[in-house]
Amino acid sequence: MTDDEKWMEQALREAEQAYERKEVPIGAVIVHNWRIIGRGYNETETLQDPTAHAEMIAITAGATQLQSRRLEACTLYVTLEPCPMCAGAIIQARIPRLVFGTSDPKAGACGTLFNIVQDKRLNHRVELVGRVLEGKCSEILKEFFTKVRSDGIGKP
Repeated sequence: MTDDEKWMEQALREAEQAYERKEVPIGAVIVHNWRIIGRGYNETETLQDPTAHAEMIAITAGATQLQSRRLEACTLYVTLEPCPMCAGAIIQARIPRLVFGTSDPKAGACGTLFNIVQDKRLNHRVELVGRVLEGKCSEILKEFFTKVRSDGIGKP
């Protein structure tokens, strides 16, 4: 198992917590000096907050831990390719490296629909690694949405 896979497993644990709470199962962790300093999972339904994405929660936790708005020397691991809002937050936090599990054909802003994190017009660009544990990251989402359709556990 590679280091990226090890940390993505931790992000998947966060996604599982979201799943248990009937939230879209996306999880994120921020790693600094081989230690997790921020964790998050989607809480948009629970908090009724459209900004409560896994990445946003993890970034806030990481910034609090480092007591800095700049998360330099950190890597963000997230199970689904970030959306435009989260990609913008990654830029603002100056996160140098992003690792995601599966692409998002509907809102992916890190290579699929857009590539905000590597846009040369911006003042910060992010090293991007995709498709780490893609099968596992994709499967939890498929399982969740199948369950939503069949059991009616609530529309996300």
